[in-house]
Amino acid sequence: MSSPPFTHDQTGTPARSWTRRLNQTAIPALSSEPGFERFDRLVVVAAHPDDETLGAGLITADLARRAWEVDIVTLTRGENSHPQSSTTTPEQRAGMRAQEAALAARILSPSIRLHPGDFGDGDLTGQHEALVTTIVDIIGDGRHTLLLAPWRHDGHPDHEAAGRAASAAAVRTGAMLGEYPIWFWHWADIDELPYSSTRRWSVNGAIREQKAAAIAAHRSQVAPLSSEPGDAVLLSADFLEHFGGTDEHFIIDAPVDDALDRLHAEDDDPWGVDERWYERRKSDLLLACLPRDHYERALEVGCSRGSLSALLSRRADRVLAVDASEHAVSLARERVPSSVDVEHLRVPDAWPEGRFDLIVVSEVGYFLSPVALERLWTAIGRSLLPGGTVVLCHWRGEVRGWPLDGPQVHTSAEKSGELPSVQARYLDDDVEILVMARDWIAPDE
Repeated sequence: MSSPPFTHDQTGTPARSWTRRLNQTAIPALSSEPGFERFDRLVVVAAHPDDETLGAGLITADLARRAWEVDIVTLTRGENSHPQSSTTTPEQRAGMRAQEAALAARILSPSIRLHPGDFGDGDLTGQHEALVTTIVDIIGDGRHTLLLAPWRHDGHPDHEAAGRAASAAAVRTGAMLGEYPIWFWHWADIDELPYSSTRRWSVNGAIREQKAAAIAAHRSQVAPLSSEPGDAVLLSADFLEHFGGTDEHFIIDAPVDDALDRLHAEDDDPWGVDERWYERRKSDLLLACLPRDHYERALEVGCSRGSLSALLSRRADRVLAVDASEHAVSLARERVPSSVDVEHLRVPDAWPEGRFDLIVVSEVGYFLSPVALERLWTAIGRSLLPGGTVVLCHWRGEVRGWPLDGPQVHTSAEKSGELPSVQARYLDDDVEILVMARDWIAPDE
């Protein structure tokens, strides 16, 4: 979906048209989504101060009243809201909007935690990974978190960039993602909303009044800065009508994170596995830690470009190497021997058939959300043959942009109850390797 060019002061689709159509449509409640009952934390992402109030003010006040933890992340300071203003500087406008956002949050609930960002207003499109990292760092383990963000098809470049970043953050943290339109209500026709993916949040009149007061707190946006040219009101009364009812609407669509695929598309060897001493040394250590000289069927989870897959083929009759990146799979297929099969699979959502006597998870565990990692251990436990070996190998340094690091991945595996016990462990400043099996294999077996 692409939006037509629009400006804030042009005539848009009337709020009453949307209200009529939305009320005529059977839109399920957001709280009816599977697993919603496990949530007790709300994180609202906004591209600019006021987005969070307009798009999610009702649900924010309602859930805070129900004792949920609530965090609001504003990615920019909104300093470019009036670029032609002759009476204010960008820094002054940023200061105004920070004070307004703080007041609006207090009106919705005094318990709200604010996380003001410092990305350039109007410059979010080129900041994807930095935006994702910011959101991930605030969410952490998202299995109990509802994440709300501007819709990825809202029509405003900053809103869409914020939505894409939140989408990736949802994949990495395991949070549930809901997306709120803002400018879409203005420029779109009423038939353009994906009604089947839309969910409703309804409140009483008292909370609606709270939201109205919070919107009014964003004075620099809902009233003129002055009577001078360039200081005109940005959010007209007609536009604000879209946000004055007792319902808010959110689009529930599958979150997407293509960072690793893009990484492989941009660089055939993004981690330097064929050149860096760390990578060569790590592979040698991993192979040396295998308790058996030979395996029948091995599985490598997260094969990247197939460097380790080729080495594992020397120790197993057959190797199945899988990766979530199509580019990585294509690269791997070009370099592995015929005894290695390479498949495009996004684990643990998809899982290969059959059972294995060796399963290797190397440098991939921290690219999964905490809940997906737990599901990975369950899948591995079900696929491991009696007497089989699981080997985990991960870098021990800081991993930016994901909620887990190598030590946390290995701790999760040991505590999972799904895998055999640790029979051997190698540890240095750079890398840790765990060998998990029911029993250690004697050297002469």
